[in-house]
Amino acid sequence: MAASIFAAVPRAPPVAVFKLTADFREDGDSRKVNLGVGAYRTDEGQPWVLPVVKKVEQMIANDNSLNHEYLPILGLPEFRANASRIALGDDSPAIKENRVGSVQSLGGTGALRIGAEFLRRWYNGNNNTATPVYVSAPSWENHNSVFMDAGFKDIRTYHYWDAAKRGLDLQGLLNDMESAPEFSIFILHACAHNPTGTDPTPEQWKQIAAVMKRRSLFPFFDSAYQGFASGSLDKDAWAVRYFVSEGFELFCAQSFSKNFGLYNERVGNLTVVGKDADNVQRVLSQMEKIVRTTWSNPPSQGARIVATTLSSPQLFDEWKGNVKTMADRVLLMRSELRSRLEALGTPGTWNHITEQIGMFSFTGLNPKQVEYMIKEKHIYLMASGRINMCGLTTKNLDYVAKSIHEAVTKIQ
Repeated sequence: MAASIFAAVPRAPPVAVFKLTADFREDGDSRKVNLGVGAYRTDEGQPWVLPVVKKVEQMIANDNSLNHEYLPILGLPEFRANASRIALGDDSPAIKENRVGSVQSLGGTGALRIGAEFLRRWYNGNNNTATPVYVSAPSWENHNSVFMDAGFKDIRTYHYWDAAKRGLDLQGLLNDMESAPEFSIFILHACAHNPTGTDPTPEQWKQIAAVMKRRSLFPFFDSAYQGFASGSLDKDAWAVRYFVSEGFELFCAQSFSKNFGLYNERVGNLTVVGKDADNVQRVLSQMEKIVRTTWSNPPSQGARIVATTLSSPQLFDEWKGNVKTMADRVLLMRSELRSRLEALGTPGTWNHITEQIGMFSFTGLNPKQVEYMIKEKHIYLMASGRINMCGLTTKNLDYVAKSIHEAVTKIQ
């Protein structure tokens, strides 16, 4: 037999967060805690199907008018319209002026990819492989990969996290924007920055927008946690709406994995805000071609759940209550972890735990301390020191806090 034609294919390294979950599952220690998984968990450590989602699923199952015909290439119209509406606000001037369009996508990743593919082909000209794309340091690992795989050759980082003060490096960020070539693309986290949990304040966002406008930089927002971060849809969308009010043309990738708990339904949306209706329609016509050769047209179940919920005032209110339940639990775990670490006299400052927001927290633990936590304490977290606050429960808080105290005290 001749050698396999695939013999020269190297084995790719595993995706870190999924490898961490696999290691956790194989660990037989009764004390084990998973702080790596990027999904909401209840205080019992279990996934949560939102009550409003259960209700809407029953409504859909009982609706005899529905069928399994193909959706339009760009997706379910009522889903797209409502998804963009909650991103931009009910009174958005862009929506009123008919200069907003959208594409239903396979999760937030799909929205990023369709946006990236379009920008590489058509942004400020055509075949823009040399246009610099700026990603925060650090950022969600997929940001770099999506734009690289879409064909961009110049992926750069911009300053974001200040490790010494455990907060935002605003001046470094602004300096990088000042020195970026005109028309560079900047990936911005709308809220609950992943992995740091550190967001600019409204005043800082205004400074960022001012520089981006003056330097003709393109904002591509990633909004994965609207409502889930603070419990308020409006507060979590403030930055996106401010940029729109300042006249920016922009993209906003939305995910409904976290705030609807629809992780495996892959419900996403790419909102496009342009100067006028004609520009938006031409952009959508090209995105339609990209979708056609990528997934052809999207699945309906998750989109119908979201669309039904967002278009009914009663269900919408119920959903906002469900989202606040999740956000409040995360905020409680932040406050409880910080108070325990401070009560233990753990070296360093821990106010950043409650100053950060959203699902993730950058603890400040270094790779050696993380290794100690995993190997000695059976507490699984990312090498960067990022933890998912939803992995904390009233039952494991004391153990986790004492383990962090031990790691920081013993390992430098």
